[in-house]
Parts: sequence; C-alpha cells; structure tokens
Amino acid sequence: MSLVALAVTPGVPHFELAAACDVFGVDRSDLVDPWYEFTVCAPGTVPVGDRFRLEPDAGLDRLVDADTVIVPACADLDADPPAELVDAVRAAHEAGARVASLCTGAFVLAAAGLLDGRRATTHWLHAGALAERYPEVEVDPDVLYVDHGTVLTSAGKAAAMDLCLHLVRLDHGSAIANEVARRLVVPPHRAGGQAQFVTTPLPERRDHPLGALLAWAMERLDQPLTVEDLARRANMSSRHLARVFTDVTGTTPLRWLLTQRIHRAQGLLETTDDTIGAIAAATGMGTDATLRRHFNRTVGVPPDTYRRTFRSARPDRAG
Repeated sequence: MSLVALAVTPGVPHFELAAACDVFGVDRSDLVDPWYEFTVCAPGTVPVGDRFRLEPDAGLDRLVDADTVIVPACADLDADPPAELVDAVRAAHEAGARVASLCTGAFVLAAAGLLDGRRATTHWLHAGALAERYPEVEVDPDVLYVDHGTVLTSAGKAAAMDLCLHLVRLDHGSAIANEVARRLVVPPHRAGGQAQFVTTPLPERRDHPLGALLAWAMERLDQPLTVEDLARRANMSSRHLARVFTDVTGTTPLRWLLTQRIHRAQGLLETTDDTIGAIAAATGMGTDATLRRHFNRTVGVPPDTYRRTFRSARPDRAG
C-alpha cells in the first residue's frame, strides 16, 4: 500500500486541502485494493483557513516515511515557509518520496531546493513572486502542472485537482483516474501543458459552436480528422478556428486531437485485448508504428509496456 502524506501548516487554504483528501483520503478499494494509505501531518493542531481547526494524524517527521508527499498552498507568502516544514519535505525527498505541491506549495519546494534548475509552476498570480524569490527556479506561469517524476508542481485551485488525478493516473492507470474524476464530477483529464487561464470557459453546452465541434470530433477519433475538417464542421476558416480553439482550450486543434487519441488508446490498452494495430485504427492513428511513436513520446513508455503496467488497474480485476 502506498502512503500519501499531506503536509499541513497553520492557515492552509480549504480547497487544496480538500482536493488531496478527496482524491487520496477516501477509501476507493472497490476500484483498487488496497487504495492509498493516507495521513495528515502537521506540527500540532492547526487552523485551516479562518474557520476550522484540524487535528493531524502525525507530526511532520512522518513525511520521511511517505511514498508521496503533498504540499498544499501556503497561507502567508510574505513570510518564508516554516523551516520545520521545509526541512521535513527535503528529508522526505532525500528518502525517496515523490513530492508534489499544490498552488503556492511550490514556495516550500523551492525553499527546500527541490526546484533549483527545474521548470515549475504555481498560481499565475504568484508566479512573479516565486521567480523573484527563487531565481534558480524556471517558473512557467502558463501551465496547469509540471511533472519531473519525483518533483511535481501545480497551479492553483482546480489545477490542484488535475495534479492529484494525474498522480492517480501514474499509479493506477487512466481508467481508474477517470472513474475517480467521474465520482468527483470533475473533468477526467486536463493535460499539464494546458493554459492556466483562457479567455473563454471551455464550453459544456453542445449548442455552443465549439462545444458541438468537440463532441463531434470525440465521436470520430477513429477517422483521420484534419484542421480543415474541423474548420469545415465549425463553419470557420482554418485560421479563425485555430485562434478560437487556442482561446477556448489553451491548445491547438491538432494538439487537442492527438491528446484525445492518446487518451482513447490508454483506455483501450487498459480495458481490452485488442492488438496495437486495432487500437491504432480505433484511435485514428492509422498504423501501429504511428501509434507507438506518438504514444511513447507523449506517455513516456511504449503501448505494450503501458498495458502490462496498468492491466491490474482494471476495475473488474481490482483486488
């Protein structure tokens, strides 16, 4: 069983705390048995926001025993992060823990030296302060989260949930992460490179021109769709569609299509015995060589390796 430890300090905001608790702290052994072991670590009873008080399960020294350490947002960015928290996070990482920050928790990771020479993100409102205070960190204010394997950072609020689900996806596969997202009624996957802030909310109504287009495309991922096909369907020029698409989704039409094809391939690898060639056809990749190339580049492992790793994460095989 993997131990996830949530590091809490006085005044921690509610949302990031709740996101980690909902994803890792709720028993989901009906999906994967065992689920995570979850513990809240703090230096004694601490206030949460300005309304609640929290009794921790253990002190910050327990972080060193964790497989994954979650560092939620800081309460006071004008002051340096608490030294005992910084030391505990650094010790946990040195002991082999995967360390992930939510929102301004990145300031703690930076203070611990875990972000030196690395690209990292935080809430766009505080990205400038992070870059100024820790010049060795390459701060990217335009993404939802950044994954360096054992060190991960996310932007604020909803992006914290995105990163938590990303961790579940890494540990248990796409099907399990998608089911957790469905139970939490949140989007199942937003890529880390998606923009933090877009000028128009992602449309949910099918009668919105782009909302209808996305739904239409999702139903035809097995077809070799092009930008021209999407533009024709949306009754726009290709250039205008590209501008609208980037404004709405934070990415380009082709990048969005490739991401959706890869996600569909992940689900089929986890839940079917289809050959790589059949999955390539079902996802519009054409040939198994094309699927292997894009899958390996995007996911980081070949499709066969992904299937072997995550077959045990199928809901009908849980436990």
